[in-house]
Amino acid sequence: MATEKRMSSSRKHSLKSCMLAVAKDLLDAEAVVKVGEREKYLADKCPPLELPYSKDELMELCKKLHQQVDDGEEERYSIEFKLNMVVNEVRDLNIKIIDLRGKFKRPKLKKVRMSADAMLKALLGSKHTVNMDLRSNLKQVKKEVKEEDKQLRDVGDWRKNIEDKSDRKKMFDS
Repeated sequence: MATEKRMSSSRKHSLKSCMLAVAKDLLDAEAVVKVGEREKYLADKCPPLELPYSKDELMELCKKLHQQVDDGEEERYSIEFKLNMVVNEVRDLNIKIIDLRGKFKRPKLKKVRMSADAMLKALLGSKHTVNMDLRSNLKQVKKEVKEEDKQLRDVGDWRKNIEDKSDRKKMFDS
């Protein structure tokens, strides 16, 4: 490796300019060929239009042109359909290639101790100030105790209730 001679910068520059000139000539020749092919195709598919003078001949010409337009649309549709099929097939093959390469190694994630406020501040940016103290945002509701509920809770001694009910039972028995 040490015995190899390096190419001088002027030599590199001259070779690069020669390569670019050859590439430019090739591109120009390719463009001329494409223009010639396009003109030939258009001459074949679209002959010069000769307009007839009678109404019947004009109707025939219109029907012929409509048929050509329909044929062109059918051809375009079939080419689009084939193209979509090929694109889907290429996508499926790419997925298969990725699957065949094997499973990806998942990187080990580090635990980060961060409060919810700090996390939201990092996600939303420093402009937003977010408080996660949700209890402070809640309304205070005072519970009203109804008198009926109070009476049900303050039943008192159960033996007194039984004695009262036994008097009623005697009343029904007699």
